[in-house]
Amino acid sequence: MSNQNIETVALALKQAEISRRAIPPIRTQLGGDQADVDAAYAVQETNTQNALAQGRRLVGRKIGLTSKVVQTQLGVDQPDFGMLFADMAFGDGEEIPANLLIQPKIEAEIALVIKHDLNKVKHTFADIISATDYALAAIEIVDSRIENWKISLIDTVADNASSAAFVLGSRPVQLENLDLVNCKMRMTRDNEVVSQGVGKACLANPLNAAVWLADEMMLRGRPLLAGDIILTGALGPMVVANPGDEFVVEIEGFDPVTAVFAQ
Repeated sequence: MSNQNIETVALALKQAEISRRAIPPIRTQLGGDQADVDAAYAVQETNTQNALAQGRRLVGRKIGLTSKVVQTQLGVDQPDFGMLFADMAFGDGEEIPANLLIQPKIEAEIALVIKHDLNKVKHTFADIISATDYALAAIEIVDSRIENWKISLIDTVADNASSAAFVLGSRPVQLENLDLVNCKMRMTRDNEVVSQGVGKACLANPLNAAVWLADEMMLRGRPLLAGDIILTGALGPMVVANPGDEFVVEIEGFDPVTAVFAQ
């Protein structure tokens, strides 16, 4: 895959994000059915480097495709990742501007905030537990720059794993006080339950996702650093978000966290 082609696709995705106008799938420009996921990550990395050059601050990663069902649908056997920047973060209950997104959906997740660099070639549960400062309930707002969410693995990886924004809860919890496998999740919109799930929906244990991410980031030259946020993956089905919606996520062991979308 030529560098020029990578740059062209990266620019098209960035312009779609800025203009809030979705574009057709880009996988054909990266090789179609023969496209290599490394080419898609090269597009993502190009936009990451451009963002850093513009002064945006990298604060963590999101993990996607942690559901085995979704992996099967896309024909993959592992998750993917995207970059989280400080300007993507919203506080609990803070209004998310209506003109920020194209076709947003939301997911309930557990976030880990790490206190030590994760820079080993192969990580273990013990490494992740030792490096975790605390956990937070979180809401990820995903948004595809690809028209009508007609995405393949290549499209979503190139598009920063369809990440757009995130909301963190405000009460940190130590891992020893959580049942990461069996904790129940409930998401409501205007008091109506719209998504339910459990911790083990995320690769059987959110720590499995964190281990995968730590290893993958070492391989790709962007190891997780002290202070980074890890959005470990969805605990239940994603839900479409419309202007004026207010979502409350309750995960056992945490205080509720709220995402509010402006009219």
